[in-house]
This record gives sequence, structure tokens and C-alpha cells, in this order.
Amino acid sequence: MKKLAGIIRQIPPLNLLLLTAAGIINAFGITLFLTPVKLYDSGISGTAMLLSQITPHWLSLSVFLMLLNIPLFIYGLKRQGAVFTLSAIYAVTVYSVSAWVITDILPVDVSIASPLAGSDLLLCALFSGVISGIGSGLALRSGGAMDGIEVMAVIFAKRLGLSVGTFVMIYNVLLYIVCGFVIQSWILPLYSIVTYGAALKTVDFIVDGLQRSKAAFIVTAEAEKICAALQKEFGCGMTILDAVGGYSGADRKVVYFVVNRFQVMKMKDIVQHIDPLAYITLNEVADIFSVNHNV
Repeated sequence: MKKLAGIIRQIPPLNLLLLTAAGIINAFGITLFLTPVKLYDSGISGTAMLLSQITPHWLSLSVFLMLLNIPLFIYGLKRQGAVFTLSAIYAVTVYSVSAWVITDILPVDVSIASPLAGSDLLLCALFSGVISGIGSGLALRSGGAMDGIEVMAVIFAKRLGLSVGTFVMIYNVLLYIVCGFVIQSWILPLYSIVTYGAALKTVDFIVDGLQRSKAAFIVTAEAEKICAALQKEFGCGMTILDAVGGYSGADRKVVYFVVNRFQVMKMKDIVQHIDPLAYITLNEVADIFSVNHNV
């Protein structure tokens, strides 16, 4: 118990608050938009929804969420760490309890159609994807997770020669194929893919932010002039790295510089004006730390 209490103390109170909100939001999106019209979420949540439809009534969505997710999180304890595992279990528990409260306690009829979107499958798919994506994104930003399939992906994807994203995608494709065969219809699984896509983009927005920056790698022989011009224009620092041309063997410099998407074209114009032979590559940057340090 002392060890558990010590782990709990490592979770910031704000993270616990956000994990609670994440579980409630996720439950709201799933129970009010997906389950009433028999659409399916992705990952373990979607698997739980399918199983709850083909098993006795007492084996509800909430029960399967706990039965399927928690063992996966515990299995990944060594890889992910105790704080992440406890945070994820807490988020899933809040999600499960909230889903049970909405469907069985609150005076909300979710047995026939969505209380908010009726029987419109497209509306249900889109809004559920966005809302559950917000919940999942908040859980990830708060050091937890809402679905055990991502833990399995981290553990097994590399062994199978796959990326984590590919592993999750293959699982979801197989899940929707199984759903199609079980219910003997492909309409609901196909609409479920819309939910998956909307949720995926929403999670990206929540985790990475709406305004992603760009990391520019500028290979040039005029590094000092370019740095001075960029410094004057944008008022921020950059890093200069030594480099050697792989073909020519000539000495070069690589300027590492981070700009937002509105500054990209101005940066290109400045670099090409000073050194028309400069080589520029751009990569997306989700998070930036220590941006006020000039290197």
C-alpha cells in the first residue's frame, strides 16, 4: 500500500483532474453517439462494444472496458512504468463508470437512437470521433491512455517489423472486418471508419497542438550571413552544425531553425536570397522547449 501511495503522489493533481475529465468526455461521446446506433469505436473500446452486443445484457460495455483494458495496461507495466499504468487504469475506470452512469442511471434514452443526433449515422460518427478524440487526447497529454491497444502496439509492433501506428491501424481494420461478418452488414463498420478518422485527427490536435511549428535544416556555405538575417527578421536564435558534403567533400554548415507555418515562406526567401544553392528540409515539430535560448 505504501508503494501504491507513493506512485499516486507522483501523479500531479492537475493530471488527475484532466484524466477524470478525459474519462467523462470519452464516455459522453461513445454512449450518446456510437452505442445508440450500433457504430463501433476503435481499439479495445470498439472490441468492448462488439462483445457487449453479442453477449448477455449484464456483460455491458463498462464491464468489457475494464476486463479488456486493465490486464493490457498491467501487462505493459514494465515497459511503460507504474505512473503511466496507474494513470491509464484510472482514466479507463472513470470512462467505464461514466458510461454506466449515462446508460443506466441518468434519465437518458440511448436504446434506439442518439439523443442528440437521432439516427443520422454520419453525424453520430463525426461527433463521436471528435468528442472521444478529445477525451483520448487529454488522457495522453496527462500521462495516461484510454485504450490498451496502444500499449500492446508499443510492446509488439517492433517485434513484428511494424510501426506503432501501423499496428493499431491493422488491429482496427481487422476489428471492423469482424464486426461486418458478425452483424452481416458493412454499413456500420464503414461508418465506424469515419469515427476512427475523426478521432485520430482530434487526438493529434489535442496532443500536438493546433499550431505546429516547422524545424528547418538549412545546408549552406553562408551560415553566418543566413543566421544574421534570420535573427534580424525573426528575433530568435538558431543552432549551427558542422557538416561535410557527401559527394563533394566540401565543408558546409547546417543551420537548425524553428519557425511557425506563417514564417516558412519568408524564411525560404531570406535563405535563397543569400545562398541560392542552399538546401532546405522541413519537419513538423509538435513541442518546443527552451525556445528562448540562443545557441
